[in-house]
Amino acid sequence: MFQNYAGPQEAAQAAALQLAASAREAISARGAFIMALSGGRSPHAMLAAFAKADLPWAQVHIFQVDERVAPAGDAARNWVMIEDALLQADGPSQAKACPMPVESEDLTGAAAAYAKTLALIAGDPVVIDLVHLGLGDDGHTASLVPGDEALMMTDRDVAVTASYRGHRRMTLTFPALNRARERLWLATGADKVTMLARLRDGDHRIPAGRVSGDNTIIFTDVRPDHETVSPG
Repeated sequence: MFQNYAGPQEAAQAAALQLAASAREAISARGAFIMALSGGRSPHAMLAAFAKADLPWAQVHIFQVDERVAPAGDAARNWVMIEDALLQADGPSQAKACPMPVESEDLTGAAAAYAKTLALIAGDPVVIDLVHLGLGDDGHTASLVPGDEALMMTDRDVAVTASYRGHRRMTLTFPALNRARERLWLATGADKVTMLARLRDGDHRIPAGRVSGDNTIIFTDVRPDHETVSPG
């Protein structure tokens, strides 16, 4: 389901409200809210708005959808953005945060360990309450990028990719994304029009098109029919 807004800030604010609503529902139903967050440019405003939500933050578990292999504190790390936008606020600082262990010398082992941690919190098989996804200009989502072996992995929930745009990555795989109770996409900017149309159509030739469309909301400021949303 597409939710169209006049601009990126409006889309981010609306996505934050959905995150908060989903958190309240999960906590009421199951006593915890388990979410996995992506990186990118667009999510900072969403997470900063989400940080202001009145939630029992100690019952919120924050995992990552993907992460670049880079040292702690490196600006390339998605976790740096997540900490800055969300986890430094008073309420969210109480959340149970679990960054991907990309500093490990044994990345394959670290990915398997992260999957085990997910299973301890989200069950076996892992069912995350909500995964937040972005959309790349080449149709990738998470760090499931065109041509990478991780696209074909069905026997694990966390994988390590080959180098892509300067970094290897750790990423959730399609099985983990597709088992989630809810998928929230935030994709803003005119450069997303073509890939949004392919995402809408479930085009399996791009990685994003292979993510389940069930219980999915896409927040954007463009229309996949190539029309930019007008203000108002």
